[in-house]
Amino acid sequence: MKPDYLPISRADMSVRGWNQCDFVYVCGDAYVDHPSFGHAIISRVLEAHGYKVGIIPQPDWRDKKSITILGKPRLGFLVSAGNMDSMVNHYSVSKKRRSEDSYTPGGIMGKRPDYAAVVYSNLIRSVYKDSPIILGGIEASLRRLAHYDYWSNKLKRSVLLDSQADLISYGMGERSVVEIADALDSGIPVKDITFVRGTVYRTKSLESVYDYELLPDYEELLKDRKEYAKSFFVQYSNTDPFTGRRLVEPYKSVYVVQNPPARPLTMTEMDDIYDLPYMRNYHPSYEEAGGVPAIREVKFSLISNRGCFGACSFCALTFHQGRIIQARSHDSLMREARMLTDDPDFKGYIHDVGGPTADFRHPACEKQMTKGACKNRQCLFPEPCKNLRADHGDYIELLRKLRSLPKVKKVFIRSGIRFDYVLADPKRTFLRELCQHHVSGQLKVAPEHVAGSVLKCMGKPENAVYLQFVKEYNEMNGRLGKKQYLVPYLMSSHPGSTIKEAIELAEYLRDLGYMPEQVQDFYPTPSTISTCMYYTGYDCRTMERVYVPVNPHEKAMQRALIQYRNPKNYDLVLEALKAGGRTDLIGFDKKCLIRPKDGNPYGRHTGPGVSPRAEKRKSQKPKKTIRNVHKKKET
Repeated sequence: MKPDYLPISRADMSVRGWNQCDFVYVCGDAYVDHPSFGHAIISRVLEAHGYKVGIIPQPDWRDKKSITILGKPRLGFLVSAGNMDSMVNHYSVSKKRRSEDSYTPGGIMGKRPDYAAVVYSNLIRSVYKDSPIILGGIEASLRRLAHYDYWSNKLKRSVLLDSQADLISYGMGERSVVEIADALDSGIPVKDITFVRGTVYRTKSLESVYDYELLPDYEELLKDRKEYAKSFFVQYSNTDPFTGRRLVEPYKSVYVVQNPPARPLTMTEMDDIYDLPYMRNYHPSYEEAGGVPAIREVKFSLISNRGCFGACSFCALTFHQGRIIQARSHDSLMREARMLTDDPDFKGYIHDVGGPTADFRHPACEKQMTKGACKNRQCLFPEPCKNLRADHGDYIELLRKLRSLPKVKKVFIRSGIRFDYVLADPKRTFLRELCQHHVSGQLKVAPEHVAGSVLKCMGKPENAVYLQFVKEYNEMNGRLGKKQYLVPYLMSSHPGSTIKEAIELAEYLRDLGYMPEQVQDFYPTPSTISTCMYYTGYDCRTMERVYVPVNPHEKAMQRALIQYRNPKNYDLVLEALKAGGRTDLIGFDKKCLIRPKDGNPYGRHTGPGVSPRAEKRKSQKPKKTIRNVHKKKET
C-alpha cells in the first residue's frame, strides 16, 4: 500500500477499509507526520506492529462529540498533550498568555486546553467509560508522580489520578507502548498490565508489588517541602534503566507505582523507528490555514541521537530521555538525508544534525550500556569524569559524509554543543571542523551564567571552562581566516542567584562589550532539580539551603541587569545596584553600568559610564552588532 497519512476521519478509515481502529491517538498538537513529533513516532511504531491507528488532533475539549469522530477503538485511547507541556506552550515565564502556538495550523493560539493530558483523558472517560486510556508525551511523563506546578503554585498529585487514565507510558515510549498494545490484544485487562517497564499504574494494594522503594505519602509532601526535596532526589536517582528501582507513592486510598525505566534502544531499533514511512510533513488539510509553523525548523534537520549525560539542573531530559545516549547509524541518517535532498523545497542546507546535545554520539563511558549511569556522580559536572569517553570521531565522520552528498551546500549544527565536552576531547579536530564547515557566522552556546555559586546550582562547569572555549574558538577561527562569533545564552533568576550574582553577570557583559537581545528567565517546569530548588529552597542533591528569587520585582531587576544598557531598564538597574550595595557602579567611570539620574540633563538613561555630551557623540557612531561578541576583549 502506498504510504499515506494515518486516518483523521471516518472517510479516511473507509479508504483503508477499516470499520474500527485498534487505537485512537488524541493529541494536543496538529497532526504532523514527521519523526520530530511524538504522536507520529508512536502511531507509526504501532502501525509497524500491525495495529490500526487513527489520530484525533486537537479535538474541541468543550464538545464530547469531538472525541467520537473515529468511533470507539478496539483496544484503547492514547493521549498526549503534544510535543510540549501545554502550560509551557501557553504561557511565558511571567505567566502571560503567548500569542502563537507553533504546533497549531496557522500558529493560532487556543486550540488546546490548559493541562491538556488531564482534560482530554477526562473527556474520553465521560464518553467511553470502559475504554483503556494510556497517557504519554512529555506532559504526562514529567508529571507522572507528585510534582510542583508553577502555574498554579501548588504541589500537584500524579497526573494519572487527576486524568482518570489507566496507565502512563513515560519516557520516549516506543518499547512500552508496543508491550501494552500486545498485552491488550492478547486479552489482558488494562488493570492487570502492571509489569511493563517505563509505565506508571495505580493499585489499591501492594500485595503483588515487589522490590520497591516507598516514597513519602502525598499528604506528607504537602506539609513539608523538605520531604518533597528528599522524595524528588529518590526519583531523580532512579531514572536509569539499569539501576532504577520501582517506586511507590502513597495517596489516601491508592498507590501510584512507577515501574523502572524502559531499556535504551539499540542502534538497529533506532534505525527501524526513523526508517518508518513518515510523510514528513503536516497533514494536507492544514494547507489552507498556512500549515503548521513547527515543521519549518525540523523539516530539513536530522535527529541523530537521544538522551543527554550533560544533566543540567534546569533540564528535564534526565527524567524523560535519560542520561544514556542512543544513536542512529550513519546509513540510516544518510538515507534520510538523501530524502531531504530530493524534496522540491530543499535549498541545499541541512539545518541541524543532532539531538538534545548535538555532539553526543555514544554513551559517556563503556560501562553505561551494561551497568547504567552512575547514581552518585555526573559525567561532566563539576568536571569531566576520568572515565568519560570524549571522542568526536564518529560525529566528524558522519558530518563529512553528509557534506559530500550531491545537492548539499552546507550542514549546520543548531541543536547545541557542550563546550566543556569539546574541550575534554584531547584532539581539536572537531573544533576545527565545526568552525570550518558548520557555523553560519554565529555559534550559540550556553554558559548560562558566570557566578560560581549559580553555576554550581545549575550543574554547569565553572566560568573558566567557558572562557577557555572562547579563547580556543577565536584562535581556531583566526587560523582559518574566518570571522565567526559566539552568542552566549544567559539565564536570569536561577536558584542560587542573588542580586550580587546578577550584578557579577552584568559586569562580565560590560567587560565583554555585549548586551544580549534576549534573556531567558528561569522557568520552573515540572521534574527538574532546579524546579525542586525553586519550590523547596533546597538543593535535593545535598539538602543544603538555596537562595531562590521568587519575587517578581526582584526577578525583573535581575533580568534588567543583564540588559542594563536598555534605557527602559534604567530604574530597575538603579534600584538593583542600590539594593546590592554597588553604588560604585553608578557614575561616569568606564567601569560604571549606569550614570546617576541627576547627572543626566536629558532626564533619561542613555548609556553606561560616559557623560551626556560623550553619549551624544557616541550615538552618532555605528551601533555595536552581535559581531562584537567576544571580540572586544580577548578572554
